[in-house]
Amino acid sequence: MEVEHQEIANFLAAYPPFTDLPQEALNQLASQVEVGYYREGSKILVYGEQITYLYVIRSGAVELYRRSGELYNRISAGGIFGQRGLLMNRKVRFGAQSLEDTLVYCIPVGIFDKYCDVYEPFADYFEADDNARLKITVSEQADSNDLTTAKVRKLLLRDVVYVERNSTVQQAAQVMANEHVSSLLIYDPDKPVVEDPDEDDGQVVGLISDRDLRTKVVAAGLDYQTPVSEIMSTDLIIVDSNAYVFEAMMLMLRDNVHHLPVVHKRKPIGVIALSDILRYESQSSLLFVRGLMGQQSVEDLSSYSKQLPAIFTRMVNEDANSHMIGSAMSIIGKTFKHKLLELAEAKLGPPPIPYCFIALGSMARDEQLIVTDQDNALILDDSYNPTKHGVYFEQLAKFVCDGLANCGYKYCDGGIMASNPAWRLTYSQWQSQFEDWMDNPNPEALLNSSIFFDLEGVWGEIKWAERLTSFISKKAKKTPKFLAAMAHNALRRTPPLGFFNGFVLEQDGEHRRSMNIKRRGTAPLSDLVRVHALGVGSRKQNSFERLEDIDEANILPKGKVLDLQAALEYIAIMRIRHQAWQIEQGEKPDNSLPPETLSDFEQRNLKEAFGVLDKAQSFLKFRYQNKSMMK
Repeated sequence: MEVEHQEIANFLAAYPPFTDLPQEALNQLASQVEVGYYREGSKILVYGEQITYLYVIRSGAVELYRRSGELYNRISAGGIFGQRGLLMNRKVRFGAQSLEDTLVYCIPVGIFDKYCDVYEPFADYFEADDNARLKITVSEQADSNDLTTAKVRKLLLRDVVYVERNSTVQQAAQVMANEHVSSLLIYDPDKPVVEDPDEDDGQVVGLISDRDLRTKVVAAGLDYQTPVSEIMSTDLIIVDSNAYVFEAMMLMLRDNVHHLPVVHKRKPIGVIALSDILRYESQSSLLFVRGLMGQQSVEDLSSYSKQLPAIFTRMVNEDANSHMIGSAMSIIGKTFKHKLLELAEAKLGPPPIPYCFIALGSMARDEQLIVTDQDNALILDDSYNPTKHGVYFEQLAKFVCDGLANCGYKYCDGGIMASNPAWRLTYSQWQSQFEDWMDNPNPEALLNSSIFFDLEGVWGEIKWAERLTSFISKKAKKTPKFLAAMAHNALRRTPPLGFFNGFVLEQDGEHRRSMNIKRRGTAPLSDLVRVHALGVGSRKQNSFERLEDIDEANILPKGKVLDLQAALEYIAIMRIRHQAWQIEQGEKPDNSLPPETLSDFEQRNLKEAFGVLDKAQSFLKFRYQNKSMMK
C-alpha cells in the first residue's frame, strides 16, 4: 500500500462513519480517494448542480449555504458534506465554499453506493432505514447552531464543592480560595436521608457566594467565626443537568440570581455562575426577560408583549431547534405569570395562606409556541377556608388571567384557568382529584389528565407541584387500567397520511388544502410519549426528556426512541417555521400547514416523521391493551 494511501486511511479511520469499516475496506477506499485543494474563498459546490462525490475535510474549513444564500453551517477537519445530495437526487442541496485554504478527500459516488450496500455500519450512518434522511436532517439542524444544543451539564468543569453548615465563614472563604470557586453548597450531615430519592435533593440545605461574604460578612463587620448557616441562601433555585444553557440563563435573569445548583436525578452535581454561561447565548431573548421583569403595570406588560413575535422569529431564523424555542417561549410565559402574580400581591396584599400557582399543558412541558392559550390553576394550603380566603384568591386569579389575556395569552376555551373556581383546590383536594381520575378513567377524566398531568409550579410553594408530580408518576405506574385508557385516548388523533402515503388534507373551511400539524402531529406525539412516561414512572415534563427516561427503561424496540425524537423534532420545527413565516408575512400565525409550501425534500421528511408516529401508535395500542388484560 502506498504511503499516501496509508495516510488517507489512517485519517479517515479516526472519523465516523469510517471508524467501523474493516481495515481492508478502509484501505480500498483510500486507494480510490481523490484529493482536492481549494484556496480561501473558492466555491466547492453550487446549489442545484450535479454531485458525484462525498467530501471529507482533511484540513481547513468549509462554509455551507442554503439555497437562499444564507449561511447554514461551518465544518472543519473530519467534517463531511455532500451526503444530502447523494442521498436525494444527485443534486447539490447546500452550496459549499472554502473559508480558508482547504484540503478535501473526494470519495466517488460509485464506492459510496457500494459501501452503503455492503457495510451496514457505514449505511447506518447515512441511510440505515426509512427514517435515515429524517435523522440526518434533524442532526444537521441541531449541529448548525451550538446554542440550541448546549446543555447545562457541559458547563460543569469540576466536581461540586461543599462545606458543612456548621463551618465558619472564614473556613468557607478558605475553601473557596483553595478551590478557586465563587460559590459553595452547604450540606447538613445530620439531616436524615429519605428513602425515596425523588422526594429530596439530599442533604444540601443552602448556598453561599463570594458576594455573600462581601455584603453579609465583611461589609457588615460580622465575626469570621460565624457559622455559614447564618448567611447562606436557603430558598434555592435549581436547574436540571438536562436543561439548556438558554433556560438556565433565563432563570438567572428572571429571579436575579448569579449561581444555580445543577442536579442530576435530583442530586446536586455542581454549580454554574452567570459568568459561566454568558458566552452561550445571544442577548436578544435574554434581555427581553430582563426587561419583562422591570415592567411596573399590566399595561406596561401588555405593551411589552408585542415584541414576542419578533423574539420568536429571530430564534427561528437563527436555526434554533424546537426544544430550545419551546423552552424559551415557555420561560417567557412563566415570567409573565411571575410578574403578574407579583403585581397582584402588591395590589391585594400578602396572601392569607400559602399557595402555588401552576402552569399546565405545553407551558409546563417547555413546548409552548407563539400560538397558545393559557392553562393554569391554583394549589391552596389545606387550611383554606372559602369564607375567609375565597375572595382574595378569586381576585388574584382574575387579575392574573385577565393580565395574561392582555399580554396575548388568550383565555382557555375549556375554562382550564385559575379564575375558574373548579381549578382552585387545596393540596389534598388536588391529590384526591388526580387519584380519582386514575381510578375512574372516564372520558372527562382522560381529557383532564391529558392537560393536568403536565404541570409545573411557577410561584409560591413550588414544592407542592413537585410532590403532586411525584404522586402522579407513582400512582399511574401502578394503575394499568388507567394507562390502557390513556393509551386508547392517545390514539384518537392520527397522523395525516393516506393509504398511498399521501397527505390527508382538510377539504373545506378556512384551512382547506392544509393539515393541522399540531392536532395531527405534535399533539398525538406528546400524548403517546406521556403514556409511556407514566408507564415507566417518569417525573419529567418535557417530551424529549421523557423520551430519555423511556429509553433508559428499555420498553420500546431498539432504535425506536431515536426515531421518535427525530420525528418529534422535525414535525415541531415544521410547525414553528410555518408560524414564523406567517408572522413575517404579516399574517396571523396558526397550525394549518399547506403542503405545497414545502419542498419535495421537506415533504418526504414530514411523511417519514408521520410514519414514525403511525407505527408508534400501533405499538402503543399493542403494549397497553395487552398489559391491561394481563393484570
